[in-house]
Amino acid sequence: MRVLVVEDDEDIRVAVAAALRGSGFAVDAVADLPPADEALFVNSYDCVVFDRMLPGGDSLSYVRARRQGGWAVPVLFLTALDAVSERIAGLRDGGDDYLVKPFAVPELVARVGSLCRRMGAGPPPVLRHADLELDTGRREVRRGGVLLTLTRTQFTVLRLLLAAEGKPVPRAELIRTAWDEMANPASNVLDVVIGQLRRKLREPPLIHTVRNVGYRLGE
Repeated sequence: MRVLVVEDDEDIRVAVAAALRGSGFAVDAVADLPPADEALFVNSYDCVVFDRMLPGGDSLSYVRARRQGGWAVPVLFLTALDAVSERIAGLRDGGDDYLVKPFAVPELVARVGSLCRRMGAGPPPVLRHADLELDTGRREVRRGGVLLTLTRTQFTVLRLLLAAEGKPVPRAELIRTAWDEMANPASNVLDVVIGQLRRKLREPPLIHTVRNVGYRLGE
């Protein structure tokens, strides 16, 4: 089982990674959200351990955005934010477990193991709309049973639209999730990808523009 640890405190990051490796996990460890995003694109993980407050921001917002796109990997938040309201927010907005610092390392290892087993309990979600199907586990998209070839960005944008179940998805949210923090929301990068998706999905059209908002899926 493979685990990603995202923690900016080097001592904690090293200790957690060592404990998990000692328990038989394959572990990648990074210090902030941008390298975590890259690692999640390159590798498949059974669980991710996120420190809440990172140099790049609150990881809760990052996880919430990915959940809206259909991301299903179990998440354990590891944080000093111990207020009941913070724990509720962490579990409500995408976390599967919440462990407050200081913590017992054996407990963390046990919780990660439990989450990894949960990940293996069932297949990743498949998102559908009309004759369009997106398999988040296999990273495959089909329309009318025909397999389509999409880039990473096209797949992410389409996944977000499918997860919204017909509701409009704001441009800023699509750009924030499908690109990195350097992307300019006022640029036309999103419009280019939407045009590519429309061509690949063929007729009848499924992606519709919502003026002054963004895009949505619909008949």
